[in-house]
Amino acid sequence: MAESNFFPQSRTLNLRQVAEMAQVALPDGTDGEFLLRGVAPLENAGPSDLAYMDNPAYVGALAATKAAACLVTPRYASKVPAGTVALVTPQAYRVFAQVLAILFPTAMRPESSFSAAGISPGSFVHPSARLEHGVRVDPGAVVGPHAEIGSGTLIGAHSVIGPNVRIGRDCSVAASVTVTHAYLGNRVILHPGVRIGQDGFGFAMGPQGHLKVPQVGRVIIQDDVEIGANTTVDRGASRDTVIGEGTKIDNLVQIAHNVVIGRHCVIVAQVGIAGSTTIEDYVAIGGQVAVKGHVRIGMGAQIAATSGVNGDVPAGARWGGIPARPMREWFREITALKKLASGGDSAKDDDASS
Repeated sequence: MAESNFFPQSRTLNLRQVAEMAQVALPDGTDGEFLLRGVAPLENAGPSDLAYMDNPAYVGALAATKAAACLVTPRYASKVPAGTVALVTPQAYRVFAQVLAILFPTAMRPESSFSAAGISPGSFVHPSARLEHGVRVDPGAVVGPHAEIGSGTLIGAHSVIGPNVRIGRDCSVAASVTVTHAYLGNRVILHPGVRIGQDGFGFAMGPQGHLKVPQVGRVIIQDDVEIGANTTVDRGASRDTVIGEGTKIDNLVQIAHNVVIGRHCVIVAQVGIAGSTTIEDYVAIGGQVAVKGHVRIGMGAQIAATSGVNGDVPAGARWGGIPARPMREWFREITALKKLASGGDSAKDDDASS
């Protein structure tokens, strides 16, 4: 990988250390003290780099790689060239992620834009706010009255923490984030432009005009949640909007008022979740999915990208399509439509020839 001023490499690892992380034995005759000086993709890796492979799209790149070593899943182990040490593990990508975290710790979460320590000049912290020792506040940030922020937390430049907000320890609130009417747990990561706690979209509609419904709930974000850039999480109308521990949310996601998201869910970019929806634990939702309000998606369910969910989804189900339905049913319908379309074209050709 090319050298970068953005994420300097903090240390190196040898083959033995990587093998121990992968919980695999080194091939016979391998020098376990061989120093891996960096990481790189298969096609760019050199004789002192570590690479990984777990995707059939890169079989050709694996066969031609010049990497010193490669974390590889068992399916592709036979494709590793003779000059590369194969570290065979079913968790190749996960181990590679662990290696990256050790080599590049500053890439794990947003850091201060000002290399700040403590409360920077040019920030605005209300006298009644309570900040524990070790909180960093970048220039231009605003911390409102009676807000509480735990030790080790960063408040990025031009971010706004509203009155009475509580943020736990070791959190990272990046630049230009707003957090209002919310309680955040520990180790929460909010990327640039995230908006937490603004009005939910609530109006009593009628011929005399649309009457605004005051949104008086909160947002509760539990430990170890990560939320991507420019995602919005509306506060509840009368109940709370809740995001469960360990859930990871991509960029440009809209989460409406009263939504409850369980633990360890994954929600990909451009998803829209309408009000009062419940998403249980370990759900995975692909990109650009639209979820209707007041539905429940059961534990462990998976929703394919670009689908439209307009009803309850059973636990463990795999659904896709518009409207979303069980995957096998969706695939059968697509196949039937293709056959129908193909038959129709043939019939038109026959008519034209006659």
